[in-house]
Amino acid sequence: MNITNRKTIDIEWGDCDPAQIVYYPRYLAYFDACTTALFKKAGLSKRQMLKTYHIVGIPMVDLRVSFKAPSRFSDTVVVESEITEWRRSSFCVRHRLFNKRVLAVECLEIRVWAGLADGEAEKIEGKPVPREVIEMFSAVSSRPARAKRGR
Repeated sequence: MNITNRKTIDIEWGDCDPAQIVYYPRYLAYFDACTTALFKKAGLSKRQMLKTYHIVGIPMVDLRVSFKAPSRFSDTVVVESEITEWRRSSFCVRHRLFNKRVLAVECLEIRVWAGLADGEAEKIEGKPVPREVIEMFSAVSSRPARAKRGR
C-alpha cells in the first residue's frame, strides 16, 4: 500500500470563470500543490529533495484529466493524491478531487525525476529515482513505531 495525501481546498473567486465554475487550468495548479504535499507527507520537502538528490525538479510529461462534475466559488473540495506506479526515472500520480463526497475530477500525471545531463549545463534528462525515495512512499514504512509495553 502507498501513502495517500488528502488536501482540503477552498474554492476562491479568482479560481473561477464568469459562471463561478472553477476555470480548468486552476485544477492543474491544485494538483501540482497536491503532489508537493504528497512528497512532504512522505518526508521530502521540495527544497530538501532538490538539494539532497541533485535534481532540478519533477516535471510533468503526460497528463490526463477527466472532469465529471463542476466545482464552484465557495465550495470546499478534498483532493486525494497517491503515486500509483514507480518506473526507472518516472512515476505516475493520481489525484481525485471530491466535492461533497462526489468524485468531480480525476487526474493522472506522469512526472520525471529530472536532473542536469552530464556535461551539458543547459539540458535536463530523466535520472533513476533513488530506491530510498520509493521506499519513503510505502505506507508500511511510514507507520509510526509501536509504543513499547510496560514490564
